[in-house]
Amino acid sequence: MQLNGKFALVTGAGSGIGRALAIEASKRGMTLALCGRRPDALAGTLALLDASKAHIVIPADLTRAEDRATIVSRLTEAWGRLDVLVNNAGVVTGGPLEKETDAALEQVVATNVTAPIALTRDLLPLLLAAKPSLVVNIGSMFGDIPYPLFAAYSATKFALRGFSEALRREYRERGISVTYAAPRATKTEGVDALEKLIAAMQPKLDDPATVAAQIWTAVEKGEASVYPGRAERLFVVLQRLFPAFIDSAVCKQMAKLIAS
Repeated sequence: MQLNGKFALVTGAGSGIGRALAIEASKRGMTLALCGRRPDALAGTLALLDASKAHIVIPADLTRAEDRATIVSRLTEAWGRLDVLVNNAGVVTGGPLEKETDAALEQVVATNVTAPIALTRDLLPLLLAAKPSLVVNIGSMFGDIPYPLFAAYSATKFALRGFSEALRREYRERGISVTYAAPRATKTEGVDALEKLIAAMQPKLDDPATVAAQIWTAVEKGEASVYPGRAERLFVVLQRLFPAFIDSAVCKQMAKLIAS
């Protein structure tokens, strides 16, 4: 897809990967609608975009039907179409499953699964008006390789990956494509909140700007999925073909984590 001149909505645009996606999209000539729960954070992102474009800021909680209706109304009035929807907003939870409360489980499912599905449904008329158009769903490597201490979060990203594949098959002939992106651990506020747990796992943390550039380049190439590197793509294949191999490796890492 040629991005220059296109209209895109980015959710979770106030920080992290969402902010980086908005900045990179602006550099590539797109006009953005920035959506998130914190108006001040969205204003911070807006200040980093190309000021020659008429970008839009829409504070909203995507788990609320009335807020999603506001998004649809604003975009209909401003653009009358939507070329790209980026479902990026999400929450990261981690820790032993026995310590997860009902409220925490409800929040992670509502934000990471129900909200992007519902928002996509609500915006289908605008996406169809712009066809060919695109939905970009920001998942996680944990949506392919589930990890201990991230059981609920992994489950939500598996769900988003499944939604992406089904949506692609349902709407491809009607002019809507779908790209699923699966970043690995990225330096964001969500990861910072789990600093001790993340540090114990010793992952490599990617820069959000690098992740955003990779995702938009894949979109321009028309790729159906985006994975961070050759090693990760190999692990995904091993997970699907030889799950016992990944099971053993991850359980050994978990044992070391418990011992530490």
